[in-house]
Amino acid sequence: MTKRSNLRGASSAMSALTAVAAAALLAGCSLIPTYERPAPPVPTTFPNDPAQPAGPAAATVPWQDYFTDPRLQGLIRTALANNRDLRVSVLNIEQARAQFQVQRSALFPSVGVSASGSRSSPNPYQALGLGGSVASNYSVDLGITAWELDFFGRIGSLKEQALAQYLSTEESRKAAQISLIASVANGWLTLVADDELLALTRQTLDTREESVRLTKLRFDNGVVSEIDYQLANSQAETARATYAQQQRQRAQDENALALLLGAPVPPEALSGGALRLDAAAPMRDLPAGLPSDLLTERPDIRASEQQLIAANASIGAARANFFPRVSLTTSIGTASSEFSNLFDKGTKAWSFAPSITLPIFNAGANQATLDSARAGQQIAVAQYEKAIQTAFREVADALAGRATLGEQVRALRAQADAEGVRFKLSDLRYRNGIASSLDLLDSQRSLFAAQQSAVQVRLLQLQNQVLLYKALGGGWTPEAPVSRP
Repeated sequence: MTKRSNLRGASSAMSALTAVAAAALLAGCSLIPTYERPAPPVPTTFPNDPAQPAGPAAATVPWQDYFTDPRLQGLIRTALANNRDLRVSVLNIEQARAQFQVQRSALFPSVGVSASGSRSSPNPYQALGLGGSVASNYSVDLGITAWELDFFGRIGSLKEQALAQYLSTEESRKAAQISLIASVANGWLTLVADDELLALTRQTLDTREESVRLTKLRFDNGVVSEIDYQLANSQAETARATYAQQQRQRAQDENALALLLGAPVPPEALSGGALRLDAAAPMRDLPAGLPSDLLTERPDIRASEQQLIAANASIGAARANFFPRVSLTTSIGTASSEFSNLFDKGTKAWSFAPSITLPIFNAGANQATLDSARAGQQIAVAQYEKAIQTAFREVADALAGRATLGEQVRALRAQADAEGVRFKLSDLRYRNGIASSLDLLDSQRSLFAAQQSAVQVRLLQLQNQVLLYKALGGGWTPEAPVSRP
């Protein structure tokens, strides 16, 4: 009779557990507010954006197709493999994924096995060996401990929040890759410009040293005054100081690129061709599209939207705090007063212990939690809108640069050519004693300044192309996987 009662009780407990679980699945609801994407707070068109050339969107153009110079491609691959910031971004994804899995596991019961044993006596003389009885109890149980039945979606809301944060972290990694590729490209172009400026300064220094030699010869023969000679010396020393400054700047720019690469800059990165900006492989002209395209093409905007979704889900979890929490603890196993017959027939035992907690008074903590969640959601909205506005401004700036930098480069190169002709004529007139040394030195200064400006603005033009590619969301497309046998 006892065995049948135990079996009937165990069966009843399992049936009740199944019924409660089914009710939880059927009755569970979500208190998360309906998500609506905020309208983009930017104009519907970009300024300085005339009819765009036909072509794919920047986000669909792999960086290998946009940056075609093999030296630059090698640097980008090195950075993607070694950059520590990008490595941290990848590890952040792994951490966020694990946190999501931890939060999701709370939706399911945690089943475990427990074993316990105890011996006790109500007689205090038993410890002294003076007689008395000893009570023993041993048990082994398989069961569920404090499983919260998610009737009001609190755990589900927390799971959705963790999922959105995980997706945001993944988008942030893509944004980090875009920034890294653009930074490497700009760093490499800067080094090429440094080498070109060094060559110009070295050439200018040689010219000014020749002027010093010629002026010294004329001064020794009484043709010019010492003022002219010292002025020539001053201009030569100015070029020498500029050369030293540019050498230091180049070394610092190389160090900055090495930090991005996570490794020393290989010598072949600046060899294998003329070290001039015009020798760099050209980048294609990209269509800017519409501002609304940025919502799907910019990983940083998508990451910000996922943070908004996470903040929205936190409101659902905060709302659920106002409702009862139902939890279940149940077990089935065996119990005996003798360890030797713990697993004999007739020793089965079970327990079924649901509990419910209804909040009545907690000094406004639940309301404060809900207010905090709502404020956090509004903060996330503002951050999302700011991300869109920042992206719009970056694209608009790059389009403004594309519209004007080309003409500026052309004009500065024409000025440099004109100053070059002026310098040759001034040098010829000075050697024939027609022009003064002041005219010659002035033409030298003007030529050097024009040549430097032309190189610097050409660098800005190329970097602006990199900026436009980055601002339009290009650079995160992964490389095609290598097939393995």
